[in-house]
Amino acid sequence: MARAKKTKSNAKGKKKPANGATLGFEAQLFQAADKLRKNLEPSDYKHVVLGLIFLKHISNAFEAKHAALLADDPAAAEDPDEYQAENVFSVPAEARWSHLQANAKQTTIGKLIDTAMTRIEEANAGLKGVLPRTTTVPRSTR
Repeated sequence: MARAKKTKSNAKGKKKPANGATLGFEAQLFQAADKLRKNLEPSDYKHVVLGLIFLKHISNAFEAKHAALLADDPAAAEDPDEYQAENVFSVPAEARWSHLQANAKQTTIGKLIDTAMTRIEEANAGLKGVLPRTTTVPRSTR
């Protein structure tokens, strides 16, 4: 039988890992999760969250490679083959995390996320038809 991880309670009664590690953003993650849970069915929740995590990850990798390419050769920074050679997904400007973050308070954020997923699929043939969407519109009509 698996053993549960040991936790300690802090002064506010909240649990934290026994090793004392606290990353500091856990409360914000739980608040964001609570907001999503109010608007989504539990079976759909995981797809949206995992899609956003994937989007953030590939955007970070792209931005790091983009900055490195800009420093070496600005023309190379616009060549999709440069990213593919390093196993980095190409992320169009309107699909980058920074763009979505700047527009996060808009009422159309769901549509912006769906558009970002579509643009990423268009830029990366290997992802065609696999990225999740926040809306329930069938893929063929998007």
